[in-house]
Amino acid sequence: MKKPILTLLIGLFTTMVFAQNHVIPLWERTPPLQNPSDLQEEATQQGILRIANVQNPTIEVYLPTKQIATGEAVVIFPGGGYGILAYDWEGTDFAKWLNAQGIAGIVVKYRLPISKSLTDPKEVPLMDAQRAIRLVRQHAEAWIINPAKVGVMGFSAGGHLASTLSTQYNHEVNRPKDTIDALSARPDFSVLVYPVISFRDAAVHSGSRKNLIGENTSQELIDRFSGELNVNAETPPTFLVHAQDDKGVPIENSLLYYQALHKHGVKASLHIYPTGGHGFAFGLGKGAVEGWREVLLAWIKETVK
Repeated sequence: MKKPILTLLIGLFTTMVFAQNHVIPLWERTPPLQNPSDLQEEATQQGILRIANVQNPTIEVYLPTKQIATGEAVVIFPGGGYGILAYDWEGTDFAKWLNAQGIAGIVVKYRLPISKSLTDPKEVPLMDAQRAIRLVRQHAEAWIINPAKVGVMGFSAGGHLASTLSTQYNHEVNRPKDTIDALSARPDFSVLVYPVISFRDAAVHSGSRKNLIGENTSQELIDRFSGELNVNAETPPTFLVHAQDDKGVPIENSLLYYQALHKHGVKASLHIYPTGGHGFAFGLGKGAVEGWREVLLAWIKETVK
């Protein structure tokens, strides 16, 4: 009887070792554009871990073993309409999967613009995204990451944030700076999964737009946060995946972004599946869309050199 118990304990210990990860705050003190408050983060687990009212943004770092590390890293932005974060479904689950491929996965718990503690809510998600990618580059050597192979992955509203970072990585707001700000916030590649892209009426996801910039806002802000209007030749190579039957975020979002990338000569790969709906994540049990991750891995291998 002792041998099976010993084997079980060894197995549990091994699982714990390989499941190790660490969490790093994005900002040392009270984050920029935020008033000190007693507001508390909220987390609920109902099939999906949903995090709301983020007050202390972080990155959760998952690193592959040295033996299989490719030097690539993906900074992950979970979706949730800028109201919550689907933190495991579109975050840590993918970081762990990327690790198995030798790729570092870094999940960003970014602040959400509906929080009452923020002084300029529309600027905060992008600011946190810029900080996240700079922190990864700061730790690149220690984490066995090539700082020229740091990409982003975003789902739904997280895809909107990833595309905003990809097109506005140099955007600045008035705030105190430190040495980390000298590092580039430009992603080397971008993976957008059923992304919100446009805040224009034809393709808008009204919840994301309302939460980020409000209901009655200027055309200037609508255009600024419509990713297809901000693509240029410096926008990073992009992989897009969407389901044709997506009733949450219309497929036109990915189509518009792809067309803008193609117009500016940016390498892009667009993958449309007939079914899958919205929020399919891994796509398990959803038909052909279940294979999108293998297509992504081939694209990364070909594109990120």
